[in-house]
Amino acid sequence: MSKSTFIHDDFLLDSEASQELYHQHAAHQPILDYHCHLSPQDLAENRSFNNLTEIWLEGDHYKWRAMRANGVAEEYCTGQADPYEKFLAYAETVPATLRNPLYHWTHLELKRYFGIDTLLSKETAPEIWAEANRQLQSPTKSTWGIVDQFNVQLIGTTDDPTDDLLFHDQIASGDCPGKVVPTFRPDPAFLSDQVQHWNRWVDRLGHSSDLDCQTLNDFLSALEKRIHFFKDRGCRASDHGLQRCPESILSETKSQEVFSQVRNGGSLSKEEADGFNGFLLCWLGEQYAKVDWAMQLHLGPIRNVNQHLFDQLGTDIGCDSIGDDRQIPGLQCILGELSKRNKLPKTILYNLNPTHNYPVAAMCGNFSQEGFAGKMQFGSGWWFLDQLEGMTWQINTLSNLGLLRHFIGMLTDSRSFMSFPRHEYFRRLLCHLLGNDIERGLVPHDMSLLAPIVEGVCYRNAARFLDADA
Repeated sequence: MSKSTFIHDDFLLDSEASQELYHQHAAHQPILDYHCHLSPQDLAENRSFNNLTEIWLEGDHYKWRAMRANGVAEEYCTGQADPYEKFLAYAETVPATLRNPLYHWTHLELKRYFGIDTLLSKETAPEIWAEANRQLQSPTKSTWGIVDQFNVQLIGTTDDPTDDLLFHDQIASGDCPGKVVPTFRPDPAFLSDQVQHWNRWVDRLGHSSDLDCQTLNDFLSALEKRIHFFKDRGCRASDHGLQRCPESILSETKSQEVFSQVRNGGSLSKEEADGFNGFLLCWLGEQYAKVDWAMQLHLGPIRNVNQHLFDQLGTDIGCDSIGDDRQIPGLQCILGELSKRNKLPKTILYNLNPTHNYPVAAMCGNFSQEGFAGKMQFGSGWWFLDQLEGMTWQINTLSNLGLLRHFIGMLTDSRSFMSFPRHEYFRRLLCHLLGNDIERGLVPHDMSLLAPIVEGVCYRNAARFLDADA
């Protein structure tokens, strides 16, 4: 392929060694997208998309943030504007995203899904819209067709413990070419200042598990029942989104008092909430260890910062941010307690604030386990950090403080079925970094040494870690 196109065969690969690593050892690895927010319903129903806006802009808060920054009215982001007008608003924004990862992602996605090399802009939007929409009519561009096209072996969705998982049952009984499994996301079980919201969710938990949930024991029993319900449907991991990891752990007796207090409509202090949440996270960690799940901790976001848009539109609209809460005392508290109990599950720590990269990666190194290489994972660059610079920081930190050889690699963390090329983006960066190390004499030019690292990080390590073949 000619390098006159922007996305060419050696995109991001600026040395012969990086090209050899990517084309011979990374490019053809299957995709294991172990954490994402894809719709189980879309997968169950093998959804087809009517136009490029549906598959590309629907639910994509990365693009909405860029459009808002470019002065685009909300009507064209999350509003009721005509699909083509929304697409045109994004097309007009794309030239302004130079040096933002969206510029790379946009053109990589157009290339990989539709074979389109044309740079997107206001002027080229009509032809790209027409060609992409023509191709979207093909069965190969349905959700199952996309999973097959990108050789996606496993998808881990994100699911509330009270979910009936009926769409997962439909997927399992159908012909989807990749395995799709739920992920246990019990964030609503943790106490916050939204006491009424918490009580309503506990009622739903009780309904889903046929327990009253008026006592702490019933509450924990209900969660345990849901864990086994998820496990029976192939779940391999939990996931927790935490602004800050709890820094204290209440006793079971004190936790029962706090639980009863809140269930009866009472208020609680921040210290009580933190201690209860510490108790609950440790209890859940023990359950995950019993069922051999990975515990994923996503640390550091501040949610719903723009109150005006939150009041209008709700959550997940692109108005979250990077927090600066301290994380290390809480990680020391929770991981240390689980380790003391000999109940620490395999764990992935994702850090959103890059100033915490070294402390979080160093924490992983404290809890290794004999006979289990890579049990503690410093997770891939996440959310605001899943771009070239953020992923480079993460890989360099992990390499300096841990063992890159056992890293479980990339995930999309996306709601979009057009995000699978982010795995390619990551793989090209990985090979670029290793290739440059070879060129600088920092690592030997020995493919028998480097190829297993690349192949492992791209797929095999995650498949082993999550028992993907089971």
